[in-house]
Amino acid sequence: MGDRAATLISAVEKLRTSPGIASLESSSVYETEPVGMVNQPKFLNLVVGVETVLTPEDLLKRLQAIEQEFGRVRTERWGPRTLDLDLLLFEGETRVSEFLQLPHPRMLERGFVTVPLGELLTRPHFQKAHWHVLREKLAAQPKREGVRLFS
Repeated sequence: MGDRAATLISAVEKLRTSPGIASLESSSVYETEPVGMVNQPKFLNLVVGVETVLTPEDLLKRLQAIEQEFGRVRTERWGPRTLDLDLLLFEGETRVSEFLQLPHPRMLERGFVTVPLGELLTRPHFQKAHWHVLREKLAAQPKREGVRLFS
């Protein structure tokens, strides 16, 4: 909702300047069809990779705080929102708790994640061996219709 592009740019900058974040790299922005509740405007999506000293739980709390700063209200699942920040991966860690599941359980099912994530993993910083398996999984995913580079 609102100025989608400006919100994304501002949210990425908030994350970039957050305590505990050493560096940040971002994919391009993609415009995608909504999932779940489809009677709403198209979404803008991107994926960011960060280097951090934060724990996964603290990083998730920071993401949720940024959402709140941009007026996020959690009222309707898959409904319109100003911003939705998800923690997808954390250096190969696997966790399941009431608040956090790593890796994100549905990330490989969603073109709005797989396309920008695949782009990000082509960058030099992500050429480490432990990213190879994920790159293979992404390459095996079907081409995603309805995911377009946003200009």
